[in-house]
Amino acid sequence: MAYRQPNYGGGGQRRRGRSLKGMLFLFLLVGGFSLFKYLTNTQVNPITGEKQHVSISAEQEVAIGLQSAPQMAQQHGGLHPDQAAQDHVDKVGARLINNTIARSSGYNYEFHLLADPNVMNAFALPGGQVFITAALYAKLENEDQLAGVLGHEIGHVIHRHGAERMAKMELTNGLTGAAVIASGDYNTQQAAQMIGNLVNMKYGREQELESDDFGVRLMMESGYDPSQLKGVMDILESGSGGGGAKPEWQSTHPSHENRRETIEESIEKYNTELGQ
Repeated sequence: MAYRQPNYGGGGQRRRGRSLKGMLFLFLLVGGFSLFKYLTNTQVNPITGEKQHVSISAEQEVAIGLQSAPQMAQQHGGLHPDQAAQDHVDKVGARLINNTIARSSGYNYEFHLLADPNVMNAFALPGGQVFITAALYAKLENEDQLAGVLGHEIGHVIHRHGAERMAKMELTNGLTGAAVIASGDYNTQQAAQMIGNLVNMKYGREQELESDDFGVRLMMESGYDPSQLKGVMDILESGSGGGGAKPEWQSTHPSHENRRETIEESIEKYNTELGQ
């Protein structure tokens, strides 16, 4: 009787084939669920009319902002002790809210001057918590520039960028997890995370330009000079050493030149829309 050598290669190929199908099935199952959840969680923004992918309510945004505000202030040295400066920030913030479309947003805005003397920054939490550091406040040349900074941050709140970002991160994490579960390969996980980070950075740059645009609108509606927002870009660019450390696609913010162009376009647009 002749001896027949086992065909190990063919069996291995079949096993690898079944494994590949299993990996693909797991990826489609887990990733598909994440994508379905992201696509079906939509709400219409009452101010902008935009259909957005968000998974939390406006009330939840307010709660998140209020809960996170003390910690964010602590990271920047706490609140600034100069009450006159804080009153100035409050006055400009109130003018931007009470005399513009922002007053109908339903958020309870609070404006905080932080004590940080080194980091030039301003940011907003979901629900209406707006912050500016003493380092940036001290560099501003006039009240119009302060209005530009605060108007930009109010734009983030009204456009619900925080809620959008949270939903997008959930989707990215879901797809990353799907890739890891399907492959069991740490290198795949690293690659998926890198791609996800790049996607979210691009998303962040679009948000910044959107907020620049809305900041121009709020400045014009409340009687401030929107061209002064370009001066804020000059200050930020100077503070970052010219902003040439890395290309725009690797940054969470668009280039200052790109932002200046957006501001110019927005001024022209709202001059027509608002009849100014």
